[in-house]
Amino acid sequence: MNNISEEDIIKEMMKAGLHFGHKQTFNHPKASYFIVKSYDVISGIDLKETLRALQTALDFIKEIVGKEGKILFVGTTAGAKQLIKELAQKYNYPYVNERWLGGTLTNFKTLAQRIKDLKNLEEQQKSGAWEKYTKKEKLQLEKELSQLQKKFAGIRTLEKLPQAIFIVDTGLNKIAVREAKLLNIPIIGILDTDDDPTIINYPIPANDSAKSSIKYILEKVDEAINEGMKNMASPEINK
Repeated sequence: MNNISEEDIIKEMMKAGLHFGHKQTFNHPKASYFIVKSYDVISGIDLKETLRALQTALDFIKEIVGKEGKILFVGTTAGAKQLIKELAQKYNYPYVNERWLGGTLTNFKTLAQRIKDLKNLEEQQKSGAWEKYTKKEKLQLEKELSQLQKKFAGIRTLEKLPQAIFIVDTGLNKIAVREAKLLNIPIIGILDTDDDPTIINYPIPANDSAKSSIKYILEKVDEAINEGMKNMASPEINK
């Protein structure tokens, strides 16, 4: 982003639709500092504020990654879930792109045990250890394994609490925000005009529902992770 003029970056942001907020009637009073004008009944987002906030967030991401920290990515909306999954998997980072499981962070000990159960069942199935069971028992084990795989698909690599959490649509993922705050885990969040930016450590004001807007920001996050990894001894990238 440093090699492009501010004017050109803002043009790119507008093209991706980052400036479109929600209806004025849903505006959060604490979001007023980044709301500049309206498009009929839709609020407009100040992209200069978005650019400033995004750069601050990217610098933080580089710092975390450079220290070999893990970031937990969260995006459960239709526009975010596939993009979040692809970015997280590229770097072997944990992610949540379905429903947030209460206690993912605040009851991490229990979560870690369930992930251990999942891996044990997979190993047993692979090794043929299930052959000693009856057909009914094997069906039950397969059902349990399938449920665990669905629940923990994105967070099975979460071996300890993350050093930061990145959330698309902080208003929709209130439980994730609450758990991270309770544990003092820094939150980087894409938030819209209907959200409270004061509860997020690194708020990025932008359209949090359009896929093009989310994609634009995640591409910048991807670049920041890559830069941060240059300072790591053995970066893990799945090309």
